[in-house]
Amino acid sequence: MIGISDIEAAAVRIAGHVVRTPTVPSPGLSGLLGVPVTVKLELLQRTGSFKARGATAKLLSLGEAERAAGVVAVSGGNHGVALAVMAAALDVKATVVMPRSAPARSVETAEAAGASVRLTDGMDAAFALVERLRDEGLTLVHPFDDPLVVAGQGTVGLELAADADELTDVLVSIGGGGLIAGVAAALQARRPGVRIWGVETEGAQAMSQALAAGGPVPVALSSIVTTLSAPSVSRLTYDHVRALVTEVLVVSDREAVRGSVEFAEHAKVWTEPAAGCLLPAARRVVERVGDGARLGLVVCGGNATAADMRAWTDRFEVR
Repeated sequence: MIGISDIEAAAVRIAGHVVRTPTVPSPGLSGLLGVPVTVKLELLQRTGSFKARGATAKLLSLGEAERAAGVVAVSGGNHGVALAVMAAALDVKATVVMPRSAPARSVETAEAAGASVRLTDGMDAAFALVERLRDEGLTLVHPFDDPLVVAGQGTVGLELAADADELTDVLVSIGGGGLIAGVAAALQARRPGVRIWGVETEGAQAMSQALAAGGPVPVALSSIVTTLSAPSVSRLTYDHVRALVTEVLVVSDREAVRGSVEFAEHAKVWTEPAAGCLLPAARRVVERVGDGARLGLVVCGGNATAADMRAWTDRFEVR
């Protein structure tokens, strides 16, 4: 299990390389949900998502031989962009493997940062290719199955605990589980009374299916939310969620897209559906907890284009 000392060490390591993002009350979302809401704006992080934290923590741990050989990552978008940009900043050669379903903007951004981008026919094939490249000598920077990466993501929770007013419940999106594992570990140490809720989208339910099965299992992926679409969680992230998280809630793709529209309308921030999914889940939490809830939302990323949002709102008839 990741401890608070691991997260504090990661915070020291990555300071100066990443942004301490704002933690602010949201009057608009508070009015929408009927309870006080605080947002942690990780969409203002370098590369537009929290992923820069874990990637940087891992990159800064590499020895000279590993740096010289280069690194490789598999990603549905945000992790690959983070690794590409942060590796370029630290003068490390990076290869990023993405499924063809990854957002075109993510592919373009990773290439523009100087990474070698390899595209595959799906996430399963992407993970398989990464394993082959690791066998060839590249150092894997896993998006969630790495204690250093999880500790780096946990610095989000460290900052939230330090900067937020009183909270009863914190909601965190789940792909492979690195963010929620780190945030939950930090909050357990700094805000032990706070409940942590995970959020997934239908068709990207790696953690909820793992909890039902008693451990990580392969899952079928069909969600439009590629940045949450991990083919399975890891034992590392599963163990943290099982021990520290109250429940994992699952919402539809349509609800996630509607949540992104509501973030824009009520919080005045531009989110991707991986963060938009928090709002329908937050309504369920308020129904369960009651009017005494004081919510914290980790707004994980904002890497959706206007064309993306237009296509999704048309597809799901969200107005």
